[in-house]
Amino acid sequence: MAKTVTPDAISILLSNPSPDSSSDLPEIVVQVLDLKLTGNRYMFNANDGKLTVRGILPSNLSSEVISGNIQNKGLIRILDYALNDIPTKSEKYLIVTKCEVVAPALEMEIKSEVKSQEVGIILKPKQENEMKSEVKREGAGILVRPKQEIISKSAAQIVHEQHGNMAPAARMAMTRRVHPLVSLNPYQGNWTIKVRVTSKGNMRTYKNARGEGCVFNVELTDQDSTQIQATMFNDAARKFYDRFQLGKVYYISRGTLKIANKQFKTVQNDYEMTLNENSEVEEASNEETFIPETKFKFVQIDELGPYVNGTELVDIIGVVQSVSPTMSIRRKSNNEMVPKRDMTVADETKRTVVVSLWNDLATNVGQELLDMVDQSPVVAIKSLKVGDFQGSLKLNVIESCKWRYMVVKKLYSFVIYFYAIAGISLSALGKSTVLINPDIPEAKKLRAWFDSEGKETSMASIGSGLSPPTKTGAWSMYSDRVTLSHITSDPLMGEEKPVYFSIRGFISLIKPDQTMWYRACKTCNKKVTDGMGSGYWCEGCQKNDEECCLRYILVARVSDESGEAWISVFNNEAESIIGCSADELDKLKSQVEDNSYQMKLKEVTWVPYLFRVSVTQREYNNEKRQRITARAVAPVDFAAESKFLLEELTKKASQ
Repeated sequence: MAKTVTPDAISILLSNPSPDSSSDLPEIVVQVLDLKLTGNRYMFNANDGKLTVRGILPSNLSSEVISGNIQNKGLIRILDYALNDIPTKSEKYLIVTKCEVVAPALEMEIKSEVKSQEVGIILKPKQENEMKSEVKREGAGILVRPKQEIISKSAAQIVHEQHGNMAPAARMAMTRRVHPLVSLNPYQGNWTIKVRVTSKGNMRTYKNARGEGCVFNVELTDQDSTQIQATMFNDAARKFYDRFQLGKVYYISRGTLKIANKQFKTVQNDYEMTLNENSEVEEASNEETFIPETKFKFVQIDELGPYVNGTELVDIIGVVQSVSPTMSIRRKSNNEMVPKRDMTVADETKRTVVVSLWNDLATNVGQELLDMVDQSPVVAIKSLKVGDFQGSLKLNVIESCKWRYMVVKKLYSFVIYFYAIAGISLSALGKSTVLINPDIPEAKKLRAWFDSEGKETSMASIGSGLSPPTKTGAWSMYSDRVTLSHITSDPLMGEEKPVYFSIRGFISLIKPDQTMWYRACKTCNKKVTDGMGSGYWCEGCQKNDEECCLRYILVARVSDESGEAWISVFNNEAESIIGCSADELDKLKSQVEDNSYQMKLKEVTWVPYLFRVSVTQREYNNEKRQRITARAVAPVDFAAESKFLLEELTKKASQ
């Protein structure tokens, strides 16, 4: 086959903007011109020698460009595509959803002798002449009418009658071309997708300056395993919440797309979808097998450390060891009581972790697991938040210990260390999915291991028995050790997501004239305001209390051998540094006759501490600034520190 473009290829594309099937497409070979990267997609001009049209290669074809298969001035054969109008512009974009390489880069651009035309001129296909003449058989004198007139019902009539008897979803599938998710973009007009609901969130309520409302979202997956998140608000949320069922397949149309917010997106897609009350959602019956099931990316229990308090969600698979009864927890945001249930799961790493289920997962799935816990079912859970219970450990120690300050401070080294290696827990979200005894290879492998040896093996909670410098970096004061200059020398550090480090340094200054604390609700610790008449009003608890407490929120200058940095310190960490509560320090400040307040702050300076810090970016006056926050603080255990330094010296000597 000659390596050249198809004559009038662009005219063919423009005349058929939405082909019904890629199998019916004629041979369409075009030349790629002006190939360049825009965002995370490649743009190009499709050329046939006469006309050109602007084209887009979806992100799944970027690897073909990077590998050098698709080249500038090369030839590609278009196997599937869609033409989309660009709002406010009189031009079209060619979305190439499937193609194959015909030839590498040619020496020059292909041009014909015909003068090039503008893309805005759309050529229509030629109309076929209708059959008007009658056919006569020679010599017989018999008049023979065309075959179409002999049939009592034409094919079009039969199809029309069948179409009218179809279910709505079948009609949508027949009348509108199904687009792959990878081909969608915000500039498209009409489209229809066929997707499976692989995750469904709970209906949530919100309150802002514009009033109250409700919202929920789903994760959708098409037959190519491409995913997208769809969100519905208010009327649309109430309309579609019961219609969307987890695991079922739907035809969806008349939605809108926008650039996905990287901070909140949970699937790998540049766009997110919004459905309104006018969107169309129809269940696709008997088509479940064509759409892939829920996709998991499992993380082993002993590798959960790096995800602690991060934004990335994890999937786990494990054998259920125990399930607690349902308990009621008061939600801080609106003071409502929500059901909660904890279960302990284990995996082949011989580690266990506690998973908290909430709301419907606690009452429905949790009860089902409780009824069959003696059978040690396997559960696969998608989209879990990895957290810690540092606060409860600290609080319990402080409330239960009436010893002097030095004793409590000494005990803190143990508390923080224990937290660093053992304080990991998992929590389900509204969008989390729990599958019991799923039919997947990972579940079968885990079941075989548990039946053969796992049920007789002693399991340990995640973190217990691990040494401080863990391989996974799980919140240890001795892992990820850096100097302050390592953090401050990179002003863009923490731009995409928080990063965590350990440092050893000295508190060199706490400004006594700064805002050291805030007035907080004794129930939920949120900020309170002056109540009507008397007392203090808590917006979180929606109640007025006669008393409140003070909680630290301060900034301290920390120094080490490489430099210094200002670090934000909150209540628990500040108490361990200063040695007293904010209420007690406030009493010292009110004693104007002496300088005990300044002396208290001076006492804590130039004392060595170990800090676990997070580094993020915040925006102030349209300028991004680095923010370093203390997540854990402990006094230096010189024996453990000496051991750590000797290990570091040994590593460097062996390099």
